[in-house]
Amino acid sequence: MAACAMAAEKFGKGLTLDKPIPVATILASPDQYVGKTVQVKGKVTEVCEMMGCWMQVVDNEKAMRVKVNDGEIIFPKNSVGRTAIAEGMLKKLVLTKEQAVARAKHEADEQHRKFNPDSVKAGVTIYQIQGSGAVLVD
Repeated sequence: MAACAMAAEKFGKGLTLDKPIPVATILASPDQYVGKTVQVKGKVTEVCEMMGCWMQVVDNEKAMRVKVNDGEIIFPKNSVGRTAIAEGMLKKLVLTKEQAVARAKHEADEQHRKFNPDSVKAGVTIYQIQGSGAVLVD
């Protein structure tokens, strides 16, 4: 992979797939990818401020979260604005309204943002990558 030949920062087990799948392609029919290893490439727009345990990757306006187990991989907090290639298993999370409120509150706390529980109106289904490896290429 040409991007890996650059002075890149590698995290986790490395990349095993040949090329990324556009986030929009995954989100257009996510259930066909659930439980499978996928690779995405995009601009990092957010990183977990507390543990570095997730990063948000945006590819042509579509976002996908890459989540890792705490301490397994630590994404640098200065990753925002960099290009990432990330890989892992696509997971489907079905949250009740209460779970969605708890998750949103936790994320707001991590990002030092105010949170209004009334902003969560119902349960949600979230697709995210359980990250196994990533490369920051610039």
